Amino acid sequence: MSYPIDAVITWVDGKDAKHQQKMLPYLKDKSVISNKEFRTRLDQVEEIKYAVNSILKYASFIRNIFIVTDNQVPNFIKFKKEGTYEKVFIIDHKDIFKEDSKFLPVFSNRPIEAKLYNIPGLAEHFIYLNDDMFLLKKTKVSDYFINGKPIIRGKWIKFEEEKLHKKIFPDSDKMKPKHKRAQQKSAEIVGFEKKFYRFQHIPAPLRKSTFKKFFKENRSIEIANVRHKFRDVTQFTAQGLANHIEIKNNTCTLKSDYKLIYIHKCKPFFWAKYKLNILGKKKNKLFLNMQSLDQRPKNKLTYLISWLEDKYIIK
Repeated sequence: MSYPIDAVITWVDGKDAKHQQKMLPYLKDKSVISNKEFRTRLDQVEEIKYAVNSILKYASFIRNIFIVTDNQVPNFIKFKKEGTYEKVFIIDHKDIFKEDSKFLPVFSNRPIEAKLYNIPGLAEHFIYLNDDMFLLKKTKVSDYFINGKPIIRGKWIKFEEEKLHKKIFPDSDKMKPKHKRAQQKSAEIVGFEKKFYRFQHIPAPLRKSTFKKFFKENRSIEIANVRHKFRDVTQFTAQGLANHIEIKNNTCTLKSDYKLIYIHKCKPFFWAKYKLNILGKKKNKLFLNMQSLDQRPKNKLTYLISWLEDKYIIK
């Protein structure tokens, strides 16, 4: 079976002064703009270049790569050489929000991800990545889709409220818009009770029609998710929503192996080196996620960027 597959990456340059000025009027607490946890969702070190290169190098079946931004262009595209990155296209938020443009600007990935299905010319089958996700080695269509149906890598876990220790010690962070709770919210919307299928930070195979059909029938749910400027506890993850729709309809394949090398900012650095240079060479590892590169000390960041440069050089 042959069908077009696109890749989609969301990206923002949070260090851009114009972007920061655009954001300030919507912040109740202006000081939060200097908060590390807040900043790391916005700041970048041009790692998107290596995310794109990894797709070009290790997923040759990809037709187009769409970078979704807010009136910004990554430097590697802005200053690209003629004849390079011809499969890469910049898509502005206004191009996907369309009838919901009144909610722009937004500064959170959750409303943006819920609108990716509106990308002009997007293939029915697409793979969604964050800008800190990379392919480690050659991948095939069958690593993402089987007979046109997405492979969803994850595991079932209980809703937070169903966990024994949470019943004894109620979650003090219940009102914080955390990623896990947003995944749980996705499952609840689709009708799951007590457990949800948790995904990790890996490329996500998705189908455009899954979003179009659901949001056409549930327009109020879409609006509720895209109307917030910043993360809100009521929001769901679009990927989680699609995953649970596919699971409910039995239109996917579930796999528990993430095939992931995950580099966490808080782990000892020797562990990051071991994962990159030893574990990353194992056949069962296809994906790499490096979290919060912007918060790495200069010497460690230099090492990691050098590793990415060597790994994802495009000749």
